[in-house]
Amino acid sequence: VAKKEKKVKKPRRRGKKEFAAKIIKLPERVPEAVPEAKKAEPKIEESMEAVGKVVETVPAPPEPEAEERKRPGKPKKKKGKRARVDESEKGPVRRGLPSRRKEVVTGDDLYTRRRGPGRMMRGRKGARARAVAKDAKQTEITIPKAAKRRVKLDEAITVASLAKRMGVKAREVITKLMELGLMATVNQAIDFDTASLVATEFNYEAEKAGFEEAAILQAVPDKEGDLKTRHPVVTIMGHVDHGKTSVLDAVRQTKVTEGEAGGITQHIGAYNVKLDAGQVVFLDTPGHAAFTAMRARGASVTDLVVLVVAADDGVMQQTVEAINHAQAAEVPILVAINKIDKANADPDRVKRELAERGLNPEEWGGDVTMVEVSATEKTGLDELLELILLQAELMELKANPDKKSRGRVVEARLDRGKGPLATVLVQEGTLRAGDPFVCGTFYGRVRAMLDDRGRKVAEAPPSMPVEVHGISGVPQAGDELVVVNDEKQAKQVAAHRQLKSREAELSRATKVTLDNLFERIKEGETKELRIVLKADVQGSLEAITDSLNNLSTDEIKVNIIHSAAGAVTETDVMLASASDAITIGFSVRASQKAQELADAEKVDLRFYDVIYQLVAEVKDAMEGMLDPIYKEHSMGRAEVLKTFHASRIGTVAGSMVNEGRVERGAKIRVLRDNVVINDSKIASLRRYKDEVKEVKAGQDCGIIIENFNDVKIGDILETYTIEEIKAVLEPGGKKSE
Repeated sequence: VAKKEKKVKKPRRRGKKEFAAKIIKLPERVPEAVPEAKKAEPKIEESMEAVGKVVETVPAPPEPEAEERKRPGKPKKKKGKRARVDESEKGPVRRGLPSRRKEVVTGDDLYTRRRGPGRMMRGRKGARARAVAKDAKQTEITIPKAAKRRVKLDEAITVASLAKRMGVKAREVITKLMELGLMATVNQAIDFDTASLVATEFNYEAEKAGFEEAAILQAVPDKEGDLKTRHPVVTIMGHVDHGKTSVLDAVRQTKVTEGEAGGITQHIGAYNVKLDAGQVVFLDTPGHAAFTAMRARGASVTDLVVLVVAADDGVMQQTVEAINHAQAAEVPILVAINKIDKANADPDRVKRELAERGLNPEEWGGDVTMVEVSATEKTGLDELLELILLQAELMELKANPDKKSRGRVVEARLDRGKGPLATVLVQEGTLRAGDPFVCGTFYGRVRAMLDDRGRKVAEAPPSMPVEVHGISGVPQAGDELVVVNDEKQAKQVAAHRQLKSREAELSRATKVTLDNLFERIKEGETKELRIVLKADVQGSLEAITDSLNNLSTDEIKVNIIHSAAGAVTETDVMLASASDAITIGFSVRASQKAQELADAEKVDLRFYDVIYQLVAEVKDAMEGMLDPIYKEHSMGRAEVLKTFHASRIGTVAGSMVNEGRVERGAKIRVLRDNVVINDSKIASLRRYKDEVKEVKAGQDCGIIIENFNDVKIGDILETYTIEEIKAVLEPGGKKSE
């Protein structure tokens, strides 16, 4: 009976076990636990064939634990893995061994945990596999498409910053740049176009990063009812020593000229002059040739230009420049013919010269008002002031005093006791003490304001020049001062501008583009005269910078590595020492500690009060750094008649000297078919086995050319010398003999 029960239960057990959880391939072994396995082999094969036919419809087998519970009295055993025979292999399918280490999985992709179409793994391992597959599927879905990945870039960005924003290594970006034909380092900056091209290579779409600076500093349009009449701003222009400051001095009845070095105005001054008929603001721009940029800035903030022309000198170079600046700014011009008290004064000649340049006097049918004055005799000044006020009345100058203030920096300097100071001409609104503002790349809060006579004022209406205290740094002359809501907003705008300024400076210094690649390679051969420049005021600083930059040539360039207003400090000396630069101070001096440090570091400190002397000495220093000019002089000419080869010394050219002479050690040029194939020097010169110093025309000799053995019969040998000539700089920075 027991045997019959076993026979009944075995097929049912085999049928259930044929639904294996995994497909495995095992070695053919007969388990010892089942002695009747051979009798059941045919039935197992038939069962497998039946299972293969109905595999899609047969329900899932019960859990292994539940099956064990249905068999009382049987000890729990680890279920072995079963294998299905591959189609290419027709061997029998046998029961798997209990050892998991010997199983060989022959199913499909293990990462999908599938054994075939429509059959998933069961049990705890199957659940884990399904979870992994689900996670993999989710990860695959959440990967963003390459076309939608975007990176925000500035106008100029360094290679390191670009790599960080894209999440790649800097060397990968450098490799892409090299593939594009650009050589760049990690700290070099590239422009937006180049950076966007590199970003495209990494499947990124580049966008220009923006800051809402324009929205923060946007000017509010004025209503007609809010506008009120303001005072005119007049700029006095003209040639040097034509009496501009003297005319202003006579109007203000003060001695401004006495405070200027050599009687020449060194920087812009803003003065508020009260008259019986009204009030006029005067800007006195220097007439010195180096201050062209300052005059151009003065014309941009003025309402009227008073062009001072000396009656004895007439129209000069800087007079024409002043006319061009005023006309470019579309500012009306009023001509004051000064020094009419001199014996050689000729006002009519001045009018003719001005008419030739487009300024026709009113008495000649033109539209330019001209008045004859004398600053020393104080004649014609009242008429000049009346004409200024009349012109201002015709222009209907108005501004809104009840809005946030805006103004322009006329001059800026660094005071040792007060810090950075700026002379500001208010153009819109009313500037009040305590107002937070942004000015160029700096910010601040108005701590105090002084008028042109040094008196404290609480507020400054439109067209009033004031000296502002409380700036975080020395701004550039011409920068706009804008009042904002609070100091935090001012800091944000200033920080953004400083960042853009640094990136722009870095871009100018080391920017790599396709256009300037070869130019940069060429510039690598140039020399530099590095300078740390300090001056008393910002305007003088810019004028000196322009003058020094004009001295640059193709062979040597002036590189002003640092420039600022104020005295020479220890930091300036350390920067000059580290950069191998000279330190130049204009109308400033070095502190005691800075002088001691300069002596210790062997830094060259130079101080000047006159720009002409400063420029002349820098020019001399540049000439000393210039490479000398080399001039070639022909010595002789020989023809190769025969060649000899010596194992130790190389090829000997048996030659006949046809012209001049050939000297040992001279430079020699080898010509073949009138093409230079080598340029070297004579290593050895022989006649009849004797070493000689010189061979003249009509004599034969043996010539050995240094590092050249490819001499052939018929080659022409030319000998020459090079003369070294000291190079000098001509006006405009050109090199000449």
